[in-house]
Amino acid sequence: MKNALLILSGGMDSVTMLYDYIDEIALAISFDYGSNHNDKEIPFAQYHCKKLGVLHLTIPLKFMRDNFTSSLFSGADAIPEGSYADTNMKSTVVPFRNGIMLSIAAGIAESRGLTKVMMANHFGDHDIYPDCRDNFVKYMSDAISAGTYAGITIDAPYTKISKAEIARRGKMLSIDYSQTWSCYKGESIHCGKCATCIERKAALSEAGIKDTTVYGA
Repeated sequence: MKNALLILSGGMDSVTMLYDYIDEIALAISFDYGSNHNDKEIPFAQYHCKKLGVLHLTIPLKFMRDNFTSSLFSGADAIPEGSYADTNMKSTVVPFRNGIMLSIAAGIAESRGLTKVMMANHFGDHDIYPDCRDNFVKYMSDAISAGTYAGITIDAPYTKISKAEIARRGKMLSIDYSQTWSCYKGESIHCGKCATCIERKAALSEAGIKDTTVYGA
């Protein structure tokens, strides 16, 4: 029985989870929260859901862009270049983004008779994004379970694995990663220089996947 709702951005990790856990996923939702790259990501989320016959919803959260501080809301030029180890990448944090999205997802899940919300955070997210860490997932799951009649829980099965390991799963599942988006700048092509692009390149390379992504100079 399909009992899960997946938060699906249209990036490599959540698209992999969609294919990896297709037997459990009844519904996928994307959040349009006003980031530079939402318009590039969400069509890929829709594409994969249509391909797999999974119901997809897009939930508007533009209030986040209007009220929160993050370089993800400030245009391509505001996105720093370099790896996630660089301290300037903290500018890409959207305060409590996952907490907000998981809360909404839990409400939708309970309204539709589902019992689990899935998210595709991974090990490489932890240092910079506090709402991707083990303890956050645990405590948020406990709170959502306590606050719903159905005892809805969060399932984050990629929390302790790397993006390269996720890509290896995708390779086994024959996922076409050219139909995903990573770049935080959200321009016509991937910039190739921001942390998400660098991480994408490394993961595909380590997984032995030919990278057909078009990157900027």
